[in-house]
Amino acid sequence: MKQATELIPSLYSVYQDYFLIGAAVNSRTLHSEKDLLIKHYNSLTAENEMKFERIHPSEDVFTFEKADEIMAFAKKNGLNVRGHTLVWHNQTPDWVFIEEDGSPVSQEKLLSRMENHISTVAGRYKGQIYSWDVVNEAVSDNKGEFLRKSKWLDILGEDFIAKAFEIAHEIDPNASLFYNDYNESDPEKREKIYRLVKSLKEQGVPIHGIGLQAHWNLHQPNIKDIRESMERYASLGLQIQITEMDVSLYGWGDRRTDLKEPTKEMIELQEQRYEQYFQIFREFHDVITSVTFWGVSDSYTWLNNFPVKGRKNWPFLFNEKQQPKDAFWKVVHFK
Repeated sequence: MKQATELIPSLYSVYQDYFLIGAAVNSRTLHSEKDLLIKHYNSLTAENEMKFERIHPSEDVFTFEKADEIMAFAKKNGLNVRGHTLVWHNQTPDWVFIEEDGSPVSQEKLLSRMENHISTVAGRYKGQIYSWDVVNEAVSDNKGEFLRKSKWLDILGEDFIAKAFEIAHEIDPNASLFYNDYNESDPEKREKIYRLVKSLKEQGVPIHGIGLQAHWNLHQPNIKDIRESMERYASLGLQIQITEMDVSLYGWGDRRTDLKEPTKEMIELQEQRYEQYFQIFREFHDVITSVTFWGVSDSYTWLNNFPVKGRKNWPFLFNEKQQPKDAFWKVVHFK
């Protein structure tokens, strides 16, 4: 007699004619959710293990052990890998931006450090990573402000973005290179992202796609804004990838902490939202090349304790016991 799990369709197999299905992993979930990963996903992203502070903690030290473990797991199990992320204002160690005496680093030295970092990391995994998030979250959330204030911008100016893409492309010319951001469906921020990517493309910068993080929830963003954003980004003629998807059970301003499990209404709304989101993804499958969840199942999510300490969340298609939720069936059963 077949085990019940054998009757559950493989998520990535259902979508094999549409796009890759990915999950963010770390050194713990790589093992604790191994069977789920192998059955349902055909792409992996390192949650933190390839970020600057983890992989390059000091100028002459690279710590590749955790990232290598993920790469080895992917190779052993025939999985694709997305690289995340080469240049970001966050999770970048302080030494990058200062001289040995603590004074601000020169433009020339910061550019050299960026080039060394990208060359070493992207070079190590050349030919093994299908897409890199080259620059992450460089667009401002503030009304009327184009680019986010950061040390990269302060010291190198706007050119740091184009430079990062040029270096990454030189090191690994076969990898697809992405600009990645959140709140990507907010109309005002959408236009800033569009403006940035359009400008890079017009300059001849080797950029191949836009990463939409898709940290969404039961109420936001609305379906109209998501669809209009897809259309706007698709008009640039580049790939689109959903890079960090989760569907929080709480709105962005919700601070409640009392729930030990989701309410019936929350569960039903999440099912509805996942069904709507994947319907849109299928509509745009000619430009969407992968959909990655920022986790594997509800047994681990970065949204536990964030942004509200002491609060649990249940944002994925698989529950804490790694079994498919009703939302899973909404995603795999479609016409």
